[in-house]
Amino acid sequence: MQQLDYQLFQLVNGLAASISFFNPVMRFLAEDAEYLFYIGVIIYWFIRTESNRRMIVQALTAACLGLAVSGLIGMVYYRDRPFVTHVVFQLIKHAANASFPSDHATGAFVIATTIWLFRKKDGLVWLILAACIAFSRVWTGVHYPSDVLAGALLGIVAAVGVHRIFTSARLARRWLNAGIGLYERLEFKIWPQKLNKPKEEVHRS
Repeated sequence: MQQLDYQLFQLVNGLAASISFFNPVMRFLAEDAEYLFYIGVIIYWFIRTESNRRMIVQALTAACLGLAVSGLIGMVYYRDRPFVTHVVFQLIKHAANASFPSDHATGAFVIATTIWLFRKKDGLVWLILAACIAFSRVWTGVHYPSDVLAGALLGIVAAVGVHRIFTSARLARRWLNAGIGLYERLEFKIWPQKLNKPKEEVHRS
């Protein structure tokens, strides 16, 4: 299995030499594209709809959970990065720390999956971006394919698990609504704008 993983790594990483004109794009995806997720989280939050607020709280909760589990896995099952044990085309600088699983893939997929659970069209775009980030981490020589696949799976499971908890557990929903409500009471004192609610909720109020 490890041999197959390395062969796949060589195939993808070798593209950095054979079609090098894509390297600047891959460098951006591997190093800086994660900031697009941060910007997206901020924009969705300050659109100030009830659905967006629930979505972002769930995304951040799932991200904390997923990255915590990723860190524990990295300590229990430590794996050197490809550039430590092999000659690779390394396009970006990176510390020689644990390679498995990929935190970049975990973080990207956990947020993208949460958005998909709330907004299918938006979520599909974010999932494609997450997949590009995961692929670029192999292309640039800092992860094996299994690292990013495991990270992606961990992110998806964390996002779906947290979403199910908040939608099926009454206590979790209460805590979620209470937390958002407390924040909004403080926010509205600074920025007094009525929260955009779904039409059916507006009619009931």
